[in-house]
Amino acid sequence: MIYSASIIRVDTYLYVMNICVVFHLQGVFPVSFVHVKEVVIEKRGDEEVVISAEMPLVKEVTTTLREWGSIWKQLFVTNKQGRVKQVQRLMWELMEWRSQLLSGTLPTDEFKELKQKVTSKIDYGNKILELDQVVRDEDGNILDPEQASVISLFRAHEEATAKINERIKEEQSNIQSDHSGVSARIQSSPTHSLYVFVRNFVCRIGEDSELFMSLYDPIKQAIISENYLVRWGSKGFPIEIEMLNNLKVVFTDLGNKDLSREKIFLICQIVRVGRMDLKDSNNKKCTQGLRRPFGVAVMDITDIIKGKIECDEEKQFFIPFFPVVAENDFLHSLLNKVTASRGDSGGQGLWVTMKALVGDIVQIRKEYPHLVDRSTVVARKLGFPEIIMPGDVRNDIYLTLQSGDFDKYNKTTQKNMEVIMCVCDEEGKVIQNSICLGAGDKAVSEYRSVIYYQIKQPRWMETFKVAVPLEEMHRIHLRFMFKHRPSQECEYLSASLPMQEAEKQSDNNLESHYFQGDSKRMEDVNSYLNLPSTRHHHSDLHKMGTLSRSTSSLSRGGGGLSVSSRDSFSISTLVCSTKLTQNVGLLGLLKWRTRPEMLRENLEKLKLIDGEEVVKFLQDTLDALFNIMMEHSQTDDYDILVFDALIYIIGLIADRKFQHFNTVLEAYIKQHFSATLAYKKLMSVLKRYLDVSSRGEPCEPIMRTLKALEYIFKFIVRSRMLYSQLYEGKEQEDFEESLRRLFESINNLMKTDYTRTLLLRVITNIFHQCFYTSTPDKCEIVIITFLLYDFYSCIPPEKLQKQKVTSMTEIVSSKLFQRKG
Repeated sequence: MIYSASIIRVDTYLYVMNICVVFHLQGVFPVSFVHVKEVVIEKRGDEEVVISAEMPLVKEVTTTLREWGSIWKQLFVTNKQGRVKQVQRLMWELMEWRSQLLSGTLPTDEFKELKQKVTSKIDYGNKILELDQVVRDEDGNILDPEQASVISLFRAHEEATAKINERIKEEQSNIQSDHSGVSARIQSSPTHSLYVFVRNFVCRIGEDSELFMSLYDPIKQAIISENYLVRWGSKGFPIEIEMLNNLKVVFTDLGNKDLSREKIFLICQIVRVGRMDLKDSNNKKCTQGLRRPFGVAVMDITDIIKGKIECDEEKQFFIPFFPVVAENDFLHSLLNKVTASRGDSGGQGLWVTMKALVGDIVQIRKEYPHLVDRSTVVARKLGFPEIIMPGDVRNDIYLTLQSGDFDKYNKTTQKNMEVIMCVCDEEGKVIQNSICLGAGDKAVSEYRSVIYYQIKQPRWMETFKVAVPLEEMHRIHLRFMFKHRPSQECEYLSASLPMQEAEKQSDNNLESHYFQGDSKRMEDVNSYLNLPSTRHHHSDLHKMGTLSRSTSSLSRGGGGLSVSSRDSFSISTLVCSTKLTQNVGLLGLLKWRTRPEMLRENLEKLKLIDGEEVVKFLQDTLDALFNIMMEHSQTDDYDILVFDALIYIIGLIADRKFQHFNTVLEAYIKQHFSATLAYKKLMSVLKRYLDVSSRGEPCEPIMRTLKALEYIFKFIVRSRMLYSQLYEGKEQEDFEESLRRLFESINNLMKTDYTRTLLLRVITNIFHQCFYTSTPDKCEIVIITFLLYDFYSCIPPEKLQKQKVTSMTEIVSSKLFQRKG
């Protein structure tokens, strides 16, 4: 069948009109060559001209990429490798940003920011490639020479040249710092990541397998990251064939403490999925799909992750494979052996490329878009990163199945025990897709352990993640069932653990009970849920006299289930949640609405809470404080307590131990803070403290307040800006009058000796903040008249001369004076 269509070629794109969809469905054109694009048809005289409806910036990026592409090829031919990599990096960035522009999902402020970045990058690239320079207006739009005057074009050209030259200097300094060593840059950053690209897995297995890759500390014998799970097929390819050449993962959230570890290994634990024994010819269903230990692959990556070795993105590393030899070899035991001493892998193993990256996942997606895109899997650290940014909501519980002790009872040999776990609600219904075996894998409803052959005391050391909604945590429990494999009788033992118990025992080992009985009763929630879940719980109940020591008594109370005194197993849990805390004081503050009568006490106790716990829940704690302030806007009952709590938190972040959280606090103020009335209360309490101190009366919090003054003003200014935007500038004169009185109180405090040095140090930052609250004229009246003159006049001429000159110099160099001059 022959189809006709009108095809118009515009800017090398194919615009397939009329029946292009039919072509696409029938396969006349490959999918990758068909692009359905919006167009605008303009009439020019008698002719119709088809023009792309893309935004001008996208068109400019497209044209720029085509022009740079041809130059880039020529640079490669002439063997200018340094310039080739530089242009390649620029083109990758432009392509990533172009896709963001085309997505149409960016909010207005982010779009403007991205537009500035794109135009700046284009101008910089044109300069280093000695192409024509483009002059633009303040918004990044290309100036039309037909409409702009010669003088304005000349000034725009001067400004553009100055910006580009400054950018080139920055780039050269960055290159020099790179040449001086990557390790210095890595050590200066609080967050690090490791990019790994799995190229191939060469191993003679004969069945499907699971590859669990993670970062490992061989000194502490501890896994320090989530697993990255790759399901590998028996034919030597990924089971999901579309993942071929796309098995990429970023191990992120690593901090300086992780990089200071003596050794770090990249490990891979290989689990075979199939028959109990490879030689077994039994094809019955109950003997299929069993998870059996097969081997491990390990590589020392200490120098790579610490930046001592800079890896080329195309260089491949071979990670040798070591098989399980004896039936009683546990995977983690084999792991410890091969990290201590190496053997011959027989040419089997993993081929990977890897690169140490600086920054968290958001940052590296921007800086390395050619490596890390939206399809790249993210494997997080087992535990919190050193910095928890606002908006990073996490509610993960990692469960490690550690070991068991099983009696063979009347059997002649030990059992091949398989542990089956699922997450259930209070009615015993399984919560679907609540278990994640590893990053990059789909969530499952049931976890099945590796099976070790005839072992009385198996040691699994398998870690997986339980991910359920926060509001469901209180009503769910974990149900463990134990099955002898590959037995067809499906003999069960059972145990349960409430999720709240797992939360409370985070970082601790839990030894649980087994219950014996009919397999149907094992799944009956009424039969097991009220029975003791752990040995610790059982012993507590004995002390309370609520449980008889006889098994038969427990059996009757448990609906026919009896405690097995010969069997036990242990697990450990790790809670990584930005919404759950076990600190009673902090929990009381975060949930202050549930017990408002305890609010005053909880606010006073905040200063007694460990700082590490407070900064971990920084956003929620600040939200709680400002919610208290907003919901009591008609009274001042809690104003001082909230202010003192805020001063305590800012003081924590000023501490060297938590100094990296400055970034978090800044991000919170700019992006998440929303208390429109907070500025009134903050200014009121601050003025009260300043006035009391200036009168010479005792005011214990004054020094802590002055140290936190910069951030207090940032909250005041941001609150006022939000209020002004919401109510269209209402009460502006009242605010400026309050600001004037506040500056008068600061000036009065300057008359006291012990605060002058501190105030001189912070006054410049306060000045910069107040600049953004008013128009320049009003700002000049309020700041210069009542602060600059009176403020410095309060200092005797013979005192603090050097500090005074430094402070005045910084203020004169500020944006206000630049704009006025």
